[in-house]
Amino acid sequence: MNDFATPEVGEFIETPEIQSGAMAHSQPYVAAAAHQEALGFPGELVEDWHDKAIGRLGELLKENRGLGVFLDSCVKCGACTDKCHYFLGTGDPLNMPVARQDLLRQVYRRHFTIAGKLVPGLVGAAELTRERLDDWYRYFHQCSQCRRCSVFCPYGIDTAEISMAAREIMDCIGLGQKYSNEIIGKVHKIGNNLGLPERALVDTLEGLEEDIEEETGVTVRIPVDVEGSDVLVITPSADFFAEPHVDGLMGYAKVFHQAGISWTLSSAASEAANFALFIGSQRQMQEVAMRIRQAALDLGVKRLVVGECGHAWRVAYSFWNTLIGPFDFLDKDFPAPQHICEVTYDLLQRGALKLDPEANDDKVVTFHDSCNVARASRMGGWAGGQFHIPRAILRASVNNFVDMAEETIGEATYCCGGGGGLLTDDLTELRVKGAYPRMQALQRVIEDHGVTHLAAICAICKSQFTKVLPYYGHDMDMIVGVHQLLSNAIQLGGE
Repeated sequence: MNDFATPEVGEFIETPEIQSGAMAHSQPYVAAAAHQEALGFPGELVEDWHDKAIGRLGELLKENRGLGVFLDSCVKCGACTDKCHYFLGTGDPLNMPVARQDLLRQVYRRHFTIAGKLVPGLVGAAELTRERLDDWYRYFHQCSQCRRCSVFCPYGIDTAEISMAAREIMDCIGLGQKYSNEIIGKVHKIGNNLGLPERALVDTLEGLEEDIEEETGVTVRIPVDVEGSDVLVITPSADFFAEPHVDGLMGYAKVFHQAGISWTLSSAASEAANFALFIGSQRQMQEVAMRIRQAALDLGVKRLVVGECGHAWRVAYSFWNTLIGPFDFLDKDFPAPQHICEVTYDLLQRGALKLDPEANDDKVVTFHDSCNVARASRMGGWAGGQFHIPRAILRASVNNFVDMAEETIGEATYCCGGGGGLLTDDLTELRVKGAYPRMQALQRVIEDHGVTHLAAICAICKSQFTKVLPYYGHDMDMIVGVHQLLSNAIQLGGE
């Protein structure tokens, strides 16, 4: 049994009463020495951790000019206080974005501002003590880096950047998080988050091919390491092993098959996700992403397409060109990279896909805008495309679609509660409570419109909802992928 209470969903999202220290007990497992050292970080907390932490903060301020601006700009206006799903779900004041920021901002002022050095007490400056470092570890791992608070901040302060900086500093002094760092190490060693070797990957995909043929009577390939293919698909490794993820991968395969597009996966770079984003390490982000560039070169493909994964798309859209570009070896008639939804949408616009939405008539579907897609990317080359395109695919695939309340979707979307490297069982309480705002919005369309299924285009969102939906009285199978629904609707017979 759980030793915490699931937030009670009411008619409205309510701002909670302040409960100081309500989540002070919550923190992820600390990375073991092997997980740290595999990434080039100290295996345990170094003796001179204080000086090294301040030194690394100084380096980050030079490397990222925006970080200093964010730390200097806050006027404590309070616009962000009730915008964080973790504060709304827990009532812990240190989960207010401004308060969480201040855990680092106060240290910044003490060491990097004149006033903080001379009169620290007057400007809210504070020393980095071991107690404060422990608070860093607790509360910067109670931030999913969703950036919702930045939408409502009049100065555009990005809490995610501050959270990433704090985590990067902690890694550099030997206080890393097990979940993210262990996963990054698997990518370096094997090529995917699961640590799935090539033979196991191929066996899994052959099984999915058999499932498609049994379902449709049509032979549809999910190719691996096919040189000269037009498209290299980089998908989250969740798509290889579990529902609802695998159903989405089968949807991609059906799309390429019906459109007559040659494509392949890569055994050397079989992972779209880049957990290095969560720990704020530019060096690790580049190393993880470089596998993808090399795979594209080795296979001689013309296009790079990213599967249904929110932070994978954020990294690809926002960082690939500087991390692993230029992509002058790819076909210039297509964006580099593309999202799988962009590919499917374009094919739908050209009439290249045959869909029968009646195949999903047993469902009433709503859509969850994933944070990293909604607030850190675009699709289709126009503002708002990231909101329009997935919904257009859904409307082509289902007859019964309804959006959740406007203030809970689009740019203002609530986080699933499991992003930012927090999708680990040691943070179950945080994840359940962090899902409260989305569950409240979902409950309204269930009661008002009979919604039966929640669609998403992010592997983390799908995994998170699979875990937390039962806490709120819903079946875990309620969460589906966009290409899973399209897979149900696409008509391959008669070929």
